[in-house]
Amino acid sequence: MGKVVNETVKTISKDRLSKNFVRKEFACKCGCKLGMNDGDINLELVRVVQDVRDHFGKPVVINSGLRCAFHNSRVGGASRSQHLFGNAADIRIAGVNSKDIYDYLDKKYPDKYGIGRYPSFTHIDVREKKARWRG
Repeated sequence: MGKVVNETVKTISKDRLSKNFVRKEFACKCGCKLGMNDGDINLELVRVVQDVRDHFGKPVVINSGLRCAFHNSRVGGASRSQHLFGNAADIRIAGVNSKDIYDYLDKKYPDKYGIGRYPSFTHIDVREKKARWRG
């Protein structure tokens, strides 16, 4: 039997976080390089987003992942946003309605995570308590 690895710090390679996602996709979009180091991105979030990719069988675009405080403020993020901690991603899939992504996540994870539905994207975060909303 193989050794159990702590997946919160173990990645597939330096840049690859899962079979379909690289670190840069989850990193802060302002160019500050936040998210480019081990431990910046919660790998539970990566697993959930990979699950969405596997379920729908189409590429998932991460509109926003980890945010530095400056970028979070610039985009109007909440002061305690899960994006600040590497726990959240705003995602979309070409040809798939955000409602369908929301419904899938809500059914798959009925008792945990933060899931928000917006007209053009779905927010997912791996907070410990369940939260649901529409924006």
